[in-house]
Amino acid sequence: MANPKPRRGFAVVTSLAALIAAGGLSYLGAEAATNFLETRSQSDVSDAMRQAGYDWVKVESDGLTVHLTGIAPDEVQRFRAKTQAENTVGATRVVDAMQVKAHEELGTPDFSIELLRNDQGISIVGLVPATLDRAGMVSALEKQVGNGEVSDLVETADFPQPEGWDAAFEFGLEAAKLAKRAKVSIVPGKVEVRAITDSASEKAALETALERARPEDVALTAEISAPRPVIAPFTLRFVKDEKGARFDACSADSDEAMKSIIAAGNAAGIPGTPQCRLGLGAPSTHWAEAAVPAIQAVASLGTGSVTISDTQVALFAPASVEQATFDEAAGRLESALPDAFSLTSELEKKVETQKGPAEFSAVLDQSGVTLRGRVSDERMRNAVESLARSRFGKVDNALRVDESVPSGWTLRTIAALEALAALKSGTVNVSPSLIRLEGVSGNQSASDSLAARLSQRLGAGARYELSVQYDRRLDPLVHIPSGVECVDGLNAVMHESEIGFEPSKSVIAGDPKPTLDRLAETMAECGDYRIEIGGHTDAQGSEELNAELSRNRAQAVLTAMQEHGIDVSHMIAKGYGESRPISENDTEEGREANRRIEFSLLSDQPILTDETVPAENVSGVTDTAEATAARTAQATAEAATGALPLALGEAAKDEAPAATPDAAQPTAEPAPAIDPEALVKVIEALTVPALEAAFPDNSEGQIGSEGEAPADATGSE
Repeated sequence: MANPKPRRGFAVVTSLAALIAAGGLSYLGAEAATNFLETRSQSDVSDAMRQAGYDWVKVESDGLTVHLTGIAPDEVQRFRAKTQAENTVGATRVVDAMQVKAHEELGTPDFSIELLRNDQGISIVGLVPATLDRAGMVSALEKQVGNGEVSDLVETADFPQPEGWDAAFEFGLEAAKLAKRAKVSIVPGKVEVRAITDSASEKAALETALERARPEDVALTAEISAPRPVIAPFTLRFVKDEKGARFDACSADSDEAMKSIIAAGNAAGIPGTPQCRLGLGAPSTHWAEAAVPAIQAVASLGTGSVTISDTQVALFAPASVEQATFDEAAGRLESALPDAFSLTSELEKKVETQKGPAEFSAVLDQSGVTLRGRVSDERMRNAVESLARSRFGKVDNALRVDESVPSGWTLRTIAALEALAALKSGTVNVSPSLIRLEGVSGNQSASDSLAARLSQRLGAGARYELSVQYDRRLDPLVHIPSGVECVDGLNAVMHESEIGFEPSKSVIAGDPKPTLDRLAETMAECGDYRIEIGGHTDAQGSEELNAELSRNRAQAVLTAMQEHGIDVSHMIAKGYGESRPISENDTEEGREANRRIEFSLLSDQPILTDETVPAENVSGVTDTAEATAARTAQATAEAATGALPLALGEAAKDEAPAATPDAAQPTAEPAPAIDPEALVKVIEALTVPALEAAFPDNSEGQIGSEGEAPADATGSE
């Protein structure tokens, strides 16, 4: 039987070897697996960090553990990077060793305020220093808006006020007071104002007021807008003549259109920068496209004019322009006009001037007299001008010398000028067969005086037509006060018996009838003057409330005067509040004096309404001078003595010379019983008392510059 021990030892050795081999293989496998997992985890986390944009993260692995290091921009970024790694390999395998970047210390914030103001009130938004007196700011703004609302939406920060804040803040509050509809932005050292005004004049006034109120160390940016005016009709008129090129009227609908029109005007000969209004109401968006070729058309003619009224274009050229040239310019313009515009063209026709009958005319107005027509020679031209200058002052002489004028022509022109001198304003036209005079006078008997004057100058047989209006404002017998006298009288009434009001109201206190009666007496002759009723208050209360109260009180007086039957058609009411004190507001007496109604004259010139009576139309033929003098003397003597002038003879009463239509062959003869020298003496002796008795509505000063008495005109109608 064999020995079993060797076999058992071999088996043990073999088993041990196998066990050792298996353990070594297991170790090697485990180490390889660990290295694989470590490398794979680091790679996966690194890729995830890179794809998420976390390039600042450093990834290191130690076995199954992943270490994250690096400096995160902020805590949020650190947390997001950690979360990303945990989602990749698991939360238990991530070790967070990341740090957050330290931030710099916070500085002073940017302080700013915006004040938004409109008709309803003011809203305040922004960030202000905690030391700002917000209650004082709100109180100051509430005074500005009166009944409006102030919304305080500002936030505060506990930091010191930056340099330039106080000056800018105070100026910003003042800007909000000046601009009623605006956004006022305030930052240290700078204020920006964006406002809307109702007119160009209000815009200019606001810009000036802001600039005056601005402190030297505060910058101002102002954007003030105003609505463009409505222009109706939308008009452009360009003229080129011997006086040069010019715009009589110019309108544009945009800045670009205005630049184009002005450039075309300059190219056509207008010097400098002409005025052109920018406004609303253009009939087409192609306004400039019509205006520019129209201006160019006149420039190509060398002389003429073009007028554009809405869509109607009118081209005119004088007779000096050739027909072919005009046709070419009109054709080019018609082709260039936009579809909405239509063209009317006119070339003045050349006419052969023929010398007509001799004529003379004179026009009298406030500026002097204008003479037109013909005279016989240069000597007579100078004589007529000298007479006109002595009677009227300033003379515009355009008389022409014409030797063919009829005989007696100079006498007719002189008589016409002397008759015109009796009027305040008017026109006289002289022809060989007729003298026609029309105008305005303050003499109720002007027609009689003028007829007598023409008779004395021209003798018998001269035909005339008179059309004279009587204007009581020119009558020296009717006292019409000046504007200053009217206002002084109204203020005197208010000073002596003032119209009072209930406290803090615009309701008239007590019975104003006695005062209104006196105001009515003063206004009886003052209705033609433009007068302002100004309301004034003391300084108690806000400026806005005082202004409104004063305006309402002035309107209450105006309404009371109107209801009392006073003519207030040319009066306006205006409130000045506390802006025009006449006394100190520190005492009750001073405040009482400042609370007043005051009348002011807006213009020295009255608004002339048509108060002239209908013109008295008289036509006839002059008597002889002797017959006129006889009737004048007879009327004078009868008026002075109340009896027939026996010393002059019955012929003076019964034999009045008759007028004749033929000046060359008068049929009337002077009364033989009348001595002309005696007549003159009687007239000279009785002129003043006789005329006052005969014509109670007249006066010597109204008869004329030479003191003639009025006389009947034979043949008057």
